[in-house]
Amino acid sequence: MKRMDLRMLGLFVLLALPVVQGCACHSTEANEVGVLTRKFTVMGSRGVQPETYAPGATYFFFPPFSTDWDTFETKLQNLRMSAKVEGEKGRTDDIEFKTVDGNDIAVDVTVAWRIDPAKAPHLMQKVGRTTLDVENRLVRPATRALVRDALNVLRSEDFYTADKRFAAAETARKLLEDALLPEGVIVEQVILQEHRFNPEYEKVIREKKLAEQTAEKLRSEAQAAAEEAKRNLESAKGTVSQKIAQAQGELEQTKLGADAELVRATNEATAILKEAEAKSKGIAKENEAMAGAGGRTMVKMRIAEALMGKQIIFMPSGGRSGATLQTMDMNQILTQYSTSKATQTSRNQE
Repeated sequence: MKRMDLRMLGLFVLLALPVVQGCACHSTEANEVGVLTRKFTVMGSRGVQPETYAPGATYFFFPPFSTDWDTFETKLQNLRMSAKVEGEKGRTDDIEFKTVDGNDIAVDVTVAWRIDPAKAPHLMQKVGRTTLDVENRLVRPATRALVRDALNVLRSEDFYTADKRFAAAETARKLLEDALLPEGVIVEQVILQEHRFNPEYEKVIREKKLAEQTAEKLRSEAQAAAEEAKRNLESAKGTVSQKIAQAQGELEQTKLGADAELVRATNEATAILKEAEAKSKGIAKENEAMAGAGGRTMVKMRIAEALMGKQIIFMPSGGRSGATLQTMDMNQILTQYSTSKATQTSRNQE
């Protein structure tokens, strides 16, 4: 079986060899597409063929010597235009223009672009036979014109502001995309690099920017100081409010204490007054009772109780004419004593 397969393969090679020898052989690299041009043909049309041949393949065309083969790179290309051109001393390739306020400026520009593989035959017909032809004949002229149009609307000071530079670069990319995409060129990015003004003007711009930065720093410091003062004021207000609240609380506590003490003293004085009035009324009632016959009788009883057990001696009185015996009315003495005692007690109580 294996010998039969080898024989069939050898037979196929022998039969195909004359055919291959009579064909044109063309190849593409991994990052290339091919474009075929028929110089003459028995069948089909002459000239650039509309088909695009894919990367990394080999193609055979019959008859030999009847076709031309060209390739275009499909990888990303970088077109650099700067003040310093490599290998060419003294030559500049940067883009020069005037700003909207009339100053001369030069800008280094890099454009990232690539060929649309489907449009390679169109580029072959309209532009050139190589990627370098496309760059020099199409991408470079369009870039110099359209990037200048996008940038000359800026003021001189705008080139020191990153956001405005990026916005202008994006505008330039869109202009290039609109112009080159129909021709088969895809513009990926426009990068604005170093820019150069007249040296004297650059000095003025730097000094102005430095002054603006200093002024902005001073404004920031003043604002920070104002905010700090505001915070300190709010803190002081809070402290004062706290102290006022504390003093008010202490005042309220003092007032409540004083009010409570006043109520207590008033109640105590009222109680004392009521007690004194009650005692006075009791004494008055007692005096009224003592002023009657019962009072006198009680006084007599108290005197009698006091005299109980005591010896009473009656002493004679009279002059030299002799002893005279006098009588003493004890009831009268007790009555006078009790009346005098009751009067004295009433005066002391009043």
